[in-house]
Amino acid sequence: MNNAQVITVTSKGQIAIPKNIRELLDIESGDKLLIYTYGGTIMLKVLELPNPEEFKKLLDEAQEWAKKAGFKESEINEVIKEVRKEK
Repeated sequence: MNNAQVITVTSKGQIAIPKNIRELLDIESGDKLLIYTYGGTIMLKVLELPNPEEFKKLLDEAQEWAKKAGFKESEINEVIKEVRKEK
């Protein structure tokens, strides 16, 4: 925990990530972070989104798996609807 620092929340609820931590984690303007809580702790995680080529490759692999497993597109759409209802 040698990177622990005290920061201040602005009146708009904003915080600034200290420069040394941004540099350590290679966080740049426009990067996306995930924020979540656990008990009284707030955590931030840098999101590493796949580039379009990586995403297409992952999508193609998922579609191939679903085809081999015998899933129909209509079944997958129903599962997606059910999961969205639960949220």
